[in-house]
Amino acid sequence: MTESTPAPATTSLNDRIAQRVRDLRASRGLSLDALAAHCGVSRSMISLIERGESSPTAVLLEKLATGLGVPLASLFDDAEPVASPVSRLADQLQWRDPHSGYVRRNVSPGGAISPIQIVEVNFPPKARVAYETGAREPRIHQQVWVLEGRIEVTVGDDLHRLDAGDCLALTLDQPMSYYNPTRKTARYAVVITTAPTSWR
Repeated sequence: MTESTPAPATTSLNDRIAQRVRDLRASRGLSLDALAAHCGVSRSMISLIERGESSPTAVLLEKLATGLGVPLASLFDDAEPVASPVSRLADQLQWRDPHSGYVRRNVSPGGAISPIQIVEVNFPPKARVAYETGAREPRIHQQVWVLEGRIEVTVGDDLHRLDAGDCLALTLDQPMSYYNPTRKTARYAVVITTAPTSWR
């Protein structure tokens, strides 16, 4: 395998992302120009992503997810998920953000089994990712549970320093960023639900 040839898993995930973006855009009746206007990503870049000819960063994918009204994790779903209540570790593809180097893995079973999605992230030392997150309908709620290490999560103007065992609840409706201030890889789980929730 030459250096310019993507690894099979990377190729598979790029193809999966391409299919998901195409399907989600079509289901919402959006043209390339309309989606570009919604999410602030150029029409040419969206076209490259939909053809599987680009390795988009997490920040870029989050912009697309915001424009499509879905959580970022949804862009990694299989176009034809197997409706099984069990997601085997061996079947959970990993994706590496080409910018920050963080590695994410969709843990939850595919298909409409549950309104909840779980993602595991390995976040490298000193890595930082800033998302220009905007509101979606229905509202998307998320919890970040630190399993190992330490991370800093900024939501709007609020900075949250989280150590192992800490859990942060938030709504995806404003800019946010993740930062690992340490020299060790941090590991955390993100739990996402798109079901309308009333907080009391």
